[in-house]
Amino acid sequence: MMGCFVTGTDTGVGKTLVSAGLLYTLARHHARVVGMKPVAAGLVPWGDDWASEDAVALRSASTVAVAPELDNPVLLSDPLSPHIAAARAGVEIDIAAIVRSYQALAAQADAVVVEGAGGFLVPLTDTQTGADLAQALALPVVLVVGLRLGCLNHALLTAEAIRARGLTLAGWVANRVDPAMEAADENIAYLRARLGAPLLAEVPYQDLPDAHGLAFELPLEWR
Repeated sequence: MMGCFVTGTDTGVGKTLVSAGLLYTLARHHARVVGMKPVAAGLVPWGDDWASEDAVALRSASTVAVAPELDNPVLLSDPLSPHIAAARAGVEIDIAAIVRSYQALAAQADAVVVEGAGGFLVPLTDTQTGADLAQALALPVVLVVGLRLGCLNHALLTAEAIRARGLTLAGWVANRVDPAMEAADENIAYLRARLGAPLLAEVPYQDLPDAHGLAFELPLEWR
């Protein structure tokens, strides 16, 4: 079973878009692919119920339908940092329980794409962060770099934090989130030389993001 953990240089850098694009690409090589959003904050209508917009996007890109408690075990109402949203809801985010959900999900799939919340060190509780979750899952990491001013520092710091946890940075994606950014190509070239991981995709700026047409250079072991 192939799995990866998608994180970003910040919130709003296109992790869901990239995660869905990875699912569509992996579906060309694997029959059973499924996305997972372990912790989501913020709700949208979903049928007769409520769901995370991110989880809904991943479900649309998956080829396996699973129970919501597996692909989105922690769903919080308020669109805030997870530790604050969880405190307001009176719940404690349990990483061990999330890992059990992931294991149950992985048993039903050939490939799983796990999308983290916010940036790599986003707080999940008063003492644990998204990095602790990634470490508990022990999956190779894909870093989404939102191309805007400051992204070089954010990308290099995040890559350093990923490796400090003993995790593999399997690759990164350059997402052109700011159409007015100057020297975007030079920023990409700098990161290609210094991140020490392959560039899996360059995502053009899109007024209406669509994951279907994204092209990824998957590592050979993921095919």
